[in-house]
Amino acid sequence: MTTLTLNKLYKKYPNSDFYSVENFDLDIKDKEFIVFVGPSGCGKSTTLRMIAGLEDITEGELYIDQNLVNDIAPKDRDIAMVFQNYALYPHMTVYDNMAFGLKLRKYDKADIDKRVQEAAEILGLKELLDRKPADLSGGQRQRVAMGRAIVRDAKVFLMDEPLSNLDAKLRVSMRAEIAKIHRRIGATTIYVTHDQTEAMTLADRIVIMSATKNEAGTGTIGRIEQIGTPQELYNEPANKFVAGFIGSPAGRLCSEGSPSFRTIWRLGYRQTVKRTVKTVNRP
Repeated sequence: MTTLTLNKLYKKYPNSDFYSVENFDLDIKDKEFIVFVGPSGCGKSTTLRMIAGLEDITEGELYIDQNLVNDIAPKDRDIAMVFQNYALYPHMTVYDNMAFGLKLRKYDKADIDKRVQEAAEILGLKELLDRKPADLSGGQRQRVAMGRAIVRDAKVFLMDEPLSNLDAKLRVSMRAEIAKIHRRIGATTIYVTHDQTEAMTLADRIVIMSATKNEAGTGTIGRIEQIGTPQELYNEPANKFVAGFIGSPAGRLCSEGSPSFRTIWRLGYRQTVKRTVKTVNRP
């Protein structure tokens, strides 16, 4: 059972007078799939890196299973991370790429083989274990990168835009793969993306973040705008930013006297319109 608590996290980089992320407050349940989504500069990857221990936390506390981990080294947090870039070793086979981290930790050879074979079965890589990365497609390489994380059997999985380098068709199939893998292994997962379709498809809950220019105009400040299930965010947006960000096409906003408002009203969506107009007119 793995839970995370992000208690009012702030991040300020050296030589900066402003926070890059401020007041990030979130409780994550065991086995939950959380997606951070927002525009560029909103701090979603920075927050993920603070969880991983790759960025220092300026203020606030991070707990994993109720243990404070602010000062715990990344290697001791029992976290597996999948990056945007595959970072595979080109001279190693798929098997050796997946086993490499376990070998460094001096796992027993039989245990390594068992973990790699199980991960390969889950990811559909059984027939590719003897191949080198150069012989694989983009989707297969990304599955190998995910396999390296799965064999760790870590408490928490972090994914930083893992599909952004893939073409549109492959992203769709890989989204389905990731959802299937999460259902099977049940690990607590945090996933970062700028793609709202990925967020709405994969998440148990979504954290929508915004990027606001700081007072000096030298950078942006990342803040949480709303946390909720995909349905909650779509049907009950907390403010104009969320209402305009979520949905395809984006921008589900209209004034009360507009033709769009009158058309929707005539079609019988009165309660939805009342709720939406009340929402988007909030500051």
